[in-house]
Amino acid sequence: MPDDTVQAAYSALHTRYIEVCGHLDFLDPEDTTFAVTHLSPGPVLDLGCGPGHFTKFLTEAGIPATGIDMVPEFITHARSTYPGIPFELGSLRTLDAPTASVPAILAWFSLIHLTPTELPAVLTEFHRALTPGGRLVIGYFESPDTVDPFPHKVTTAYRWPTTTLTDLLTDLGFTELAHLHHPASGEVRPSSALAVAKSA
Repeated sequence: MPDDTVQAAYSALHTRYIEVCGHLDFLDPEDTTFAVTHLSPGPVLDLGCGPGHFTKFLTEAGIPATGIDMVPEFITHARSTYPGIPFELGSLRTLDAPTASVPAILAWFSLIHLTPTELPAVLTEFHRALTPGGRLVIGYFESPDTVDPFPHKVTTAYRWPTTTLTDLLTDLGFTELAHLHHPASGEVRPSSALAVAKSA
């Protein structure tokens, strides 16, 4: 899905999104432990950082982090709410980083609006920017058997089977390190996190 479509959708709902999702209490302790374990010691690029709360958590955990998002309202909020932490306006499709210069990347549910044909190019860009052995942690909605779209509350998103996503990452030069799964609960969709490393 084009960046401008996704950006416009989030900009239109940014106030409500920040109220519901943009705070530290929204983060699941299992997820934050998983991220810290696999992103430490950083520094980390938090790509698609939204209102900046996960960037703030990483920083408080002693992991230097920079938040990047394409939604201007999110970056404005993050800069005012978490002064002293760097936040930048930008797209995760083209990173302003030299090749093999980034030790760790967090993409926490920020890839969900990419179509299956778009995702490989973005992951290839992550691979380019990461140092050898650099870590990538991805949060995503999980599907049991096929990649399929669903009506996310902001705009269309995609669910991925873990095996399909892992195979794609392997083909692109990553090695799986760990997987965390959250089953469906009530109206909450099943979700997962993957930690991978750039193969040497």
